[in-house]
Order: sequence, then structure tokens, then C-alpha cells
Amino acid sequence: MFAVLNFKSHLSELFAQAVRVVAPEVTQIDILIERPKQVLHGDYACNLAMQLAKPLRKSPRDIAQALVAALPASLVVEKVEIAGAGFINVFITTAAKQNVVRGVLQAGVGYGHAHLGAGRKVGVEFVSANPTGPLHVGHGRGAAVGDCLCRVLQTAGWNVTREFYYNDAGAQIDNLTLSVQLRCKGVTPDDPSWPENGYRGDYITDVARAYLAREVVEADDQHVQASGDVDDATAIRHFAVAYLRREQDLDLRAFKVNFDVYSLESALYTEGKVEEVVSKLIASGHTYEQDNALWLRTTDFGDDKDRVMRKSDGGYTYFVPDVAYHLEKWRRGFTRVINEQGADHHSTITRVRAGLQALDVGIPQGWPDYVLHQMVTVLRNGEEVKISKRAGSYVTLRDLIDEVGCDATRFFLAARHPDSQLVFDIDLAKSQSNENPVYYIQYAHARICSVLGQWGGDITALHQADVSALESDYERALLQRLIDYPQVIESAAEDLAPHLIAFYLKDLAADFHSYYNASRFLVEVENIKLARLALIAAVAQVMRNGLVLLGVSAPEKM
Repeated sequence: MFAVLNFKSHLSELFAQAVRVVAPEVTQIDILIERPKQVLHGDYACNLAMQLAKPLRKSPRDIAQALVAALPASLVVEKVEIAGAGFINVFITTAAKQNVVRGVLQAGVGYGHAHLGAGRKVGVEFVSANPTGPLHVGHGRGAAVGDCLCRVLQTAGWNVTREFYYNDAGAQIDNLTLSVQLRCKGVTPDDPSWPENGYRGDYITDVARAYLAREVVEADDQHVQASGDVDDATAIRHFAVAYLRREQDLDLRAFKVNFDVYSLESALYTEGKVEEVVSKLIASGHTYEQDNALWLRTTDFGDDKDRVMRKSDGGYTYFVPDVAYHLEKWRRGFTRVINEQGADHHSTITRVRAGLQALDVGIPQGWPDYVLHQMVTVLRNGEEVKISKRAGSYVTLRDLIDEVGCDATRFFLAARHPDSQLVFDIDLAKSQSNENPVYYIQYAHARICSVLGQWGGDITALHQADVSALESDYERALLQRLIDYPQVIESAAEDLAPHLIAFYLKDLAADFHSYYNASRFLVEVENIKLARLALIAAVAQVMRNGLVLLGVSAPEKM
């Protein structure tokens, strides 16, 4: 028997063929294949008959009978039953479930890959921190969620471009420049003349020292030579921004995060992109002058009130360059764009979308998509950690990486829904216990590697193992968990929810640990031994595949 790698997709195609027979006039319909809550109702259920009742003007049960009669034969389907008003319950053969082991081992790293994106382009912007200091733990959550999302989307068939947008213009950069300049002149934050909005962290001293030493900053597209002139604010600005961009990039690389494109807010001004957008919005008729300011009538596009574009002092509000930036994304061919940002950006969504709609260039409503993450609270010894020695006012991403490691930091920051607030318990992340989900999952993988190492055989020989002996409750649970993995990938991609991968891996590890504690693998009966080894080798493969999506390692020894 051939191995079906995605039962839901297989059943969807079978029902699609049945629809073409029963209701050829229905050309578009979403076929939902779901897992029933009760085992007695089969392995999968489909409510297609209820969906077709209205267009066909027939009872759902009659339609269900017709659909079942029209279902093509399949080696994986044991039986099909009609329940209630017209639910169709599908039972999968035991052999098909067992054969998933072979499918996993043969597919290897490709198991779980999908074609939802069909190679289409998607731009994912994440982190996008102001280059005014080290990345804090909130940026770290954005980095973990954004990078994991990119990995999931790629696995689901999307052509992903990772993008970092630097807000290197505006008042915060002015404050950075002044802070570095004062440090260059020997003024410290303890001095009464220190500005209220000045940056006080020790890293400002590092920037000033490097500037006075006339260092050169080289990273990515940057090559900035410090002049050492303490009165040249422009030179200090360019050097400070480049220096901190490099520091942020080094932190991200230590976090296994890389980008394809870096965009600068300042370039939108120097290249005339902001002025172009403002001119287009004025020409669209959606702006007006009031109180010596230029307003965008965002209420035309669902906002609760109109928004100022150009202030009375001539400066633009922060959402205007955002509109210009997203227009450039659209021009670059990104018909789908996803922005992963902190929840404090929620207020900008409506006005950016309104500005893009007002341009009337064909951008669809609701573009771009947003994934917003909530704040992170860091605990040590049960108490909140609020400051870093280097940053002075917050916990940095580098602090966490240095203390608990990249694996634990990435997992903890990505393992919950972005909408939920996150408590990062440093003590838990460092512990070697079952309560630490990273350790729990990695230990499961290491246990499997240990068993396979003790066996000492050729793993590829397990690809053809007779798996018909896998009949215990523990084995059936693991088989079903392996079967679920491709659908977890699709759900994570469709819902923009990479935390689902972390949930899945914890469940898979739990199923394996239970099996390990209740079973022996290197038994004398050859066919049973090989079947069990093939099963746990498949479990290890899926664990590796899932951990790759989270950017977490899969150690063979612990």
C-alpha cells in the first residue's frame, strides 16, 4: 500500500470528486474535513451535505447518501457512515495509519510540506526596531514569532521575503544623536543638563567611545567612518544609527534570525517617496486643511475619526511614511504582506490601510495582514526582572540568550499565541525537568537517538519495516499524532499561528515518553523490534522537522 502523507487533503480530493458527480453546477465550495470529538464517530467528519442543502434544495441526508455513493474508492478508507442530519463520518484503515511510518521515513525533512502558497510571494516584516539601542525582550518575541512564521509559510509553499524596516528618522533619532553627542563631550546622565528624553544606557557610552576613536562600522549595506568631530551632529547621527544597526544585527544572528531586505524610513524622505504619497492623497480628494494642518479623511475608510498627516509645524505624522513604505511593497509585487509588530501598533493599522485605500491604486481592503504580539514579563526567582546592566531600563534579548541559550529563548517567546501576554520564567527555561517544554521535547528526541544507537542498525532499513505489529494504545496514539502533523502545518500557515507547532511538539513528546516508559524496543522478536524502531525513528524525524520550524536544535545526546 502507498503511504498517504495528508489524510485530510486526500479526503478533500475524494469529496471534491464526489461533488462533481452529485452537484456539477456547484463550482466553488469549501470542503471541511475535521476530526470528530468522539472516536465512535470515526477518524474524520465532513459536513458537505449540509453546505449543499440550500443550493441543491434537497435534504442533507439525501445529499449525504448521494455523496457517499459517488465517493471514489480509496485504499485508506475502511468505511463511511452517515450520522444525524447528514454528517459524513470516515473511518481510516489500520493499515493506512500504520503505513504513515513508512511515509514519514521516506519523506524525511519533506514530511509536512504543503502547497498552500503555490509559490506565491509573501513579504513578512518583523522586528523593525528603532535603531536607538539594544533589542529588548519584546523585540525578541517579535523576532521569534516572525521568523517561525516565515519558516512555517515556506514549508506551506509560500515564497517568503523577510524584511526589516528601520525607523531611522524622527524625534527618537534626534534624541539618540544628542545623547551620543553629550557623552562625547563628557556629559553624563547625572548632569542636570541631561535632556529628559535622552538615552541613559551604558551602550550610549560605547557608541560615543567608538565615534571618538574614529571607528568604521561595516555591516550589510553600511560603511560609516566616524569623524570624531563632537560638534558635527549629522556625522554623529549617521554613525550612531549605523553602530546600533550593526549591534542589533549581531543580536539577531545570535538568535538565528536573518533578513532578505532592509528598508530605511529616511530613504523614503530622501528619495521623495513620502512627498509623492502626500501629493497622491491630496489629488485623491480625501484630504483637507484645518487648523494649519493637512488631514486625511480616514473616516471614509472605516476609521473612527480623521487623522492629521502634516502637522502645523510642517512635519509629517508617523503613519504617512508607513503608507509610502507599504506602497513600495505593493509596487515590488507583494500582493500579500504580513506585518508582525507589537500590540502598541494596533492604532496604526486602520490609518495605514485607509491611506493605502485612498491612493486608489488597486490595493485590496484589509491589506496588509497584521500579527500583533503582547508584552513579555521576565521573571527570576519568582520576581519580575525589569532592567539590564547594559540597556539600563529594560531586559535585552541578548541578556536572555546569554543566560538561558538560544533554543530556550526562541521556544519560550514563540510558544504562545501572540495575542496573549507572556511570562518568561528564566529559572524554568534553565531547568532540566519535564516542566521545561524545551528540555522535555529535546530529551524525547535524544532518547530516541539513544535507542537507535543501541540498536546500531541502518536507519534506511527501517523504511521497509513491516509495521503491522503496531497495535497498542501507545502506538496508535503516536501514529495519529504523526498523521496530524501536516494539518498542523497547514493550520499554522493559514491562521498565522506558529505557536501551534510548539503545542504539537509538546503533545508528540508526551505521547513518546509514555510509550518509552511502558515499552521495550530492542526485543528478541525481530518484526516487533523493527516495527517499534521504525515508529520511533519516524517520531524523531517529525520532531526534527517541527523544531526546525521553531529554530530550535534537536540534540542527539543530553
